[in-house]
Amino acid sequence: MADHPIQGLMKATMENLKQMVDVNTILGDPIQTPDGGVILTVSKVGFGFGAGGSDFNASSSASSKQEHNKPVTSYPFGGGSGGGVSISPVAFLVVNQNGINIMHLKDGTHLIEKVIDVAPQTLDKIKSMMGGGNQAQQQAQQQAQQQAQAAQQAAQTPPPSTPPPTSSSQSTQKKDELDPFA
Repeated sequence: MADHPIQGLMKATMENLKQMVDVNTILGDPIQTPDGGVILTVSKVGFGFGAGGSDFNASSSASSKQEHNKPVTSYPFGGGSGGGVSISPVAFLVVNQNGINIMHLKDGTHLIEKVIDVAPQTLDKIKSMMGGGNQAQQQAQQQAQQQAQAAQQAAQTPPPSTPPPTSSSQSTQKKDELDPFA
């Protein structure tokens, strides 16, 4: 089956876009600094393309069929295609002896940068929870044992003897029982 003319338009558009957009367009070429660091440009790339066309019936197709005694197998074609690329730098990735830093060209909160900055602290907390969980368990067990020992000692020691209530203390108790505000 013969290729339709629109396929040729699409193929030409895609090949030209492919030449314009590659991985170096997004990350950029590395730039060496005098102190041995590397700077990479991070860009936002957007591209699009469109193509369209139409087959036209020739106005003289009926007469040409009759004149030449053979059917018309193709009609005139008209079409076009276009594409566009938008490249805008958004940040610089700086790698040097101080570490890896992302320098944004726009102000605002950047989630990926915050995740990278917080990751070591998060891992330390997880490690302390995992490794420290055994220590916390041991401390809780020790406290429970100490409380149990204190309770056993309290149960073994006899309560201090109390003198029998005197008449004055009985009257005070009755007064306290009758007066809820006392």
